[in-house]
Amino acid sequence: MKSLARFEENPLLSPANVLPSREGFEVACVLNPGAFRWRGKTFLVLRVAERPLPIPGRVHAVSRERDQLIVTSFAADDPDLVAEDSRVFIHRGRKYLTTISHLRLAESGDGRHFQVHPAPLPLGGLPGESYGIEDCRVSQIGDEFFLTYSSASPHGVGVALARTKDWVNFSCDGLIFPPENKDCTLFEEKIRNAYYCLHRPVGLNLGGPFIWLASSPDLRHWGNYSCIAATRPGEWDENRVGAGAAPIRTEQGWLVLYHGADRRSRYCLGALLLDIDDPSRVIARSREPFMEPVMPYETSGFFGNVVFSNGHTLEGDRLTLYYGAADEFICGATLSLSDLLETIH
Repeated sequence: MKSLARFEENPLLSPANVLPSREGFEVACVLNPGAFRWRGKTFLVLRVAERPLPIPGRVHAVSRERDQLIVTSFAADDPDLVAEDSRVFIHRGRKYLTTISHLRLAESGDGRHFQVHPAPLPLGGLPGESYGIEDCRVSQIGDEFFLTYSSASPHGVGVALARTKDWVNFSCDGLIFPPENKDCTLFEEKIRNAYYCLHRPVGLNLGGPFIWLASSPDLRHWGNYSCIAATRPGEWDENRVGAGAAPIRTEQGWLVLYHGADRRSRYCLGALLLDIDDPSRVIARSREPFMEPVMPYETSGFFGNVVFSNGHTLEGDRLTLYYGAADEFICGATLSLSDLLETIH
């Protein structure tokens, strides 16, 4: 898309810019930030993925039990070890994560140069979060900010909800969607006197990782489910799809940015347009992605060929995307909202 312009400063943040939260660990990735404007500044809610410092000939897994991190180590040549992915491995049928993630704030006066806060947000540590918390979306409703994020454990990945007014004091509602579910984002206003969200359950055997809609009277109890966007065989989003940040209200409808991946796990960005009064009705959908991984920092990294956005800010017609690149870096780009709407078929 012609109006899409990546920041010259990209990557904005890399693992070298973030201190680990504890001794004996290193930051492997900083990625997939939620974004919001507050008190005249731009803030990002970073996903920071840490791992134990490497030991030659060993493969580490990390988890949390209460307030303690537990490191499990296996010999790299263990015949029972299946380690074909940098993010996860399998040992005797059980899956382990090679990193554990927490959420951390970064702030900027100009939206391009960010200072990372030294301490993680006081979230995580619940029984369903022993493998960490990931990929936060931020929605503002009134004077309150709502955080929806993935909670990982040996039982799977679900969606948790937390809220804050000052980014110091938080209340956590715990899981609002049990495993397997993720990529949840809240609409920032009520529709027909109900709250709405997008989320992504994973169908087994039948169905798949599709985008669903749900409504709630109180943000805790959800129902009225409907699938609004499935994967498309042979297309750029044939393997999985998931919603990005909070839908944007426009004159044409609710604009939803989403990520899609093909069977090679190449992640691109597209858009949906939903009816303003009935968001279960899809008016239009991108035939081609408006953003693809083409820059070196997008094609090579912890997990290459990825652009993944779950955070944006909007000023007039200018939409600023904050996105994860190659599952390792945080980058930025701007585009015209009106131009994006014109590209959706």
